[in-house]
Amino acid sequence: MPAPEQLAHLIERFARNRDDYHRGQFNETQLRVDYLNPVFELLGWDVINKAGYAEKYRDVIHEAQVKVGGMTKAPDYCFKIGPERKFFLEAKKPAVNIKENREPAFQLRRYAWSAKLPLSILTDFEEIAVYDCRVKPDRLDRASVARIMYFTFEQFAEKWDEFAAIFSKEAVLQGSFDRYAESAKAKRGTAEVDGAFLEEIESWRDMLAKDIAKRNEELSQSDLNDAVQRTIDRIIFLRICEDRGIEEYGRLLSLRNGANIYPRLMQIFHQADARYNSGLFHFKQERGQAEQPDELTPDLVIDDRPLKEIFRRLYYPESAYEFSVFPASILGQVSPFHGSEQSVPAVRSPPPPALLPGMCSPSGC
Repeated sequence: MPAPEQLAHLIERFARNRDDYHRGQFNETQLRVDYLNPVFELLGWDVINKAGYAEKYRDVIHEAQVKVGGMTKAPDYCFKIGPERKFFLEAKKPAVNIKENREPAFQLRRYAWSAKLPLSILTDFEEIAVYDCRVKPDRLDRASVARIMYFTFEQFAEKWDEFAAIFSKEAVLQGSFDRYAESAKAKRGTAEVDGAFLEEIESWRDMLAKDIAKRNEELSQSDLNDAVQRTIDRIIFLRICEDRGIEEYGRLLSLRNGANIYPRLMQIFHQADARYNSGLFHFKQERGQAEQPDELTPDLVIDDRPLKEIFRRLYYPESAYEFSVFPASILGQVSPFHGSEQSVPAVRSPPPPALLPGMCSPSGC
């Protein structure tokens, strides 16, 4: 499709005000309202939900700007077909150098890779970059790593056909987006988040098992396996809760400051027992609960070193995972505790602001 006249007006206005924008006073919110929303409306997306669809089915989700650990907590735009996410867009103010700055690229790729989205966009309108987000991100990657399309706003009109053929709503509905993603995948090595995360978990299991076996010689092989799995399950669950706003962000990471980490971690587990209704955190007998409480893991001796390493690898900048967008299907592969709705914790009253996939509130699922 030829570039629409409205795009030419946007390009002209940006060129006219470019110097002012570069002084840094033109922020991301203004960029989204003045430039990005109009561009994606031209591409056929109902950006502000004029149709009035229910939240689950609106075309575009605008994420809140919440800063956590120096990172924006969620991608600025999520474009969807029905309930299915197709791609993210991360917006930056024009003062940011999209072409060379590795931090925004890592941020976008981390979101999309964790969400299992093949392609996503990073832009300040002055520069537009498209990334193959199946390539595992690393914070030391150059901004060019996994970038499969790049152009400036001066080139937008001539690139419009190519861009619209992938990212317009019509192109997504007709399968062009998926076909392009598959062709891009064939040209490069990719690493799905499922396999990478499970590989990471296996390394933690091995590290913890060796340490627990060394310091708790009376454990049987069965008890050792159970202790390792339960400890990892609990850590992962609480880490996901942090990224989804259910638990205080960075609480596990803060345990690295100081000695005797495992006793302090057990205190957090006991607090979770009061908050979540599940065998995952079950340390005392309760009326109506047939399962026996866990009397094994509270008395374990675990060295600080493996726990520090696990916590380090669960947080930015070491972690490539953004758990706020993690697909529920991955969690089911980690452990039987995440495999069924019955065994995933329900939240005791009062409920948190959001629930994890598969979690049940006190009022039901």
